Amino acid sequence: MQKSVVILAAVSIAGAALAEAALTLPEEGSISRADGQAAFERIYEVVTHPRCANCHVGADNIPMWSGPSYGEARPHGMHINAGESRIGAEFLPCQTCHVTSDDFDTAPHAAPRFGIAWQLAPVEFEWFGKSRAEICAQLKDPERNGGRDWRELVEHLEHDASLNGPVAWGWSPGGDREPAPRTLEEHVEDMALWGAAGQPCPQG
Repeated sequence: MQKSVVILAAVSIAGAALAEAALTLPEEGSISRADGQAAFERIYEVVTHPRCANCHVGADNIPMWSGPSYGEARPHGMHINAGESRIGAEFLPCQTCHVTSDDFDTAPHAAPRFGIAWQLAPVEFEWFGKSRAEICAQLKDPERNGGRDWRELVEHLEHDASLNGPVAWGWSPGGDREPAPRTLEEHVEDMALWGAAGQPCPQG
């Protein structure tokens, strides 16, 4: 598999500080479609993992609880609704429990936290319960991905991680929470490989 992405990002969590990532992107078209599809399969594993998908929910604005420690997936306890603001401004602000801190190491039953304000992802980024084809189409659609091309998606991951945001937290979630698959560096690399291959999507 051709990999011309050089990842210089180091997840150096000393007090949960993430070093700024810098990478050399592959030339567009230099990655085969097959390798791009394989990269997307790994991306899909990450974005549908509970560490990502639980806050990438739809227009009902209700975060989810799912993963090995929860058993069957269910809506966030305590009837939490983040509202159209996606930060809970209309009801109970997310930050009431999810305080902002660069220290990710919470007790198992304490509310998780990261280095920027806790909130749901924009509704256009709905991933919970979505298929491979649906998520692939959303990620490559500038009208539903924050106006980004594939290079800017890579930059978004790097920037969020440099702020100790949810991207960094996904691989170091504290407590006994299961982290997202593989590593942050590998996820950033896969996003670049998929983009350079033309962002191929699965059928169906």
